[in-house]
Amino acid sequence: MAVSFLSHELSDLCIGKPALKSLPISATVGEALFALRQSGEAYVSVWTSDSSKPETKSCAGKLCMVDILCYLCAKDNISSPAAALKNPVSVLLSKEAAALVRCVESHSRVIDALDLILEGAHILLVPIRSRKKLQPHHSGIFCWLTPEDFARFFFNSISVFSPIAACSVTQLGLVRSTDILAVHHHDPALSALPLIHRALAEQTSVAVVTEDRKLIGEISPSTLTGCDESVAAALAVLSAGDFMAYIDWCTSPPDAAVRALKSLLKKKGMHEMVELMDVVSKPVLSSSTSSSSDEEGEIRKRPRRLRRLGSYSSRMGRRSEEAIVCHPGSSLVAVMVQALAHRVGYVWVVEEDYGLVGIVVLRDILKVFRDQFAEQFLIS
Repeated sequence: MAVSFLSHELSDLCIGKPALKSLPISATVGEALFALRQSGEAYVSVWTSDSSKPETKSCAGKLCMVDILCYLCAKDNISSPAAALKNPVSVLLSKEAAALVRCVESHSRVIDALDLILEGAHILLVPIRSRKKLQPHHSGIFCWLTPEDFARFFFNSISVFSPIAACSVTQLGLVRSTDILAVHHHDPALSALPLIHRALAEQTSVAVVTEDRKLIGEISPSTLTGCDESVAAALAVLSAGDFMAYIDWCTSPPDAAVRALKSLLKKKGMHEMVELMDVVSKPVLSSSTSSSSDEEGEIRKRPRRLRRLGSYSSRMGRRSEEAIVCHPGSSLVAVMVQALAHRVGYVWVVEEDYGLVGIVVLRDILKVFRDQFAEQFLIS
């Protein structure tokens, strides 16, 4: 079995993967936004070229909708989002952006590529194989791999890693119980902006909790990647609980909720945010509650009890009030099923009363497999 694992190349994980959309470093934020909406993918890559050798390119980083939302709601941009969209895309890239994306040869061993993920890379760019030849690195034609792809690879051979697969996440030391990203439901959503940015960097999420630290939902970067830029308007003025409810509607909020949000924005003098909402072209569904006289009440929703099983990912209809959760005694394999089925990189750990205990992150699970792999197969 060790020989079988070692024989797997990174190209085995790339089967069926589409080409990653790329942008030049000279593009604007607005062009990055358009590329994300047109491609339907979670990320776009940004590339630079050597002025002396234009054909030689290097990846400067990757961007997603969350980067743009956080940027539009930043202190310097929140009053003039339209102007912010005209700025160069480089303003969205942090100093660490290039290190989060690594280019890897398709013939690399899976186990070696995994080490790059564990060292902090968010995405691995792999040259796409064509029928005739392998695309060179400078062509910029890549597919991308994330920690989820590696988790699926190991899950498909989970029996090899017995007995740890049946061990609880607590036994394996996988529950992060300190420095959890969380906000109270009545806190301004804008105050959660630094936490959302951190959650994106750490590939986790922001818990929305009650005063007694009961988990009632989340503000997840994975959910926000499926939204459009108009959600920045909701982030600017709503409470964390209301924002969590608003993003559940994502691309088709009820008429009354849109009117109420615009009213709040106008009261706060954020007229350009109203214009941003008007610019975004999308279908608006009517709501059965649109006849209510209290429009602001349309935005405020009473938190519902979380579902432990059976909800879907954000792209398949999962609501932010239905965060994926497990218990301290849940097995490793059960938590992996939860994360992979719902396409998230984490699972919240709660008590029976939904008291928040901590979070299990997919990257930490991969570290367990890597250590077990080294122990069983004597691979350093």
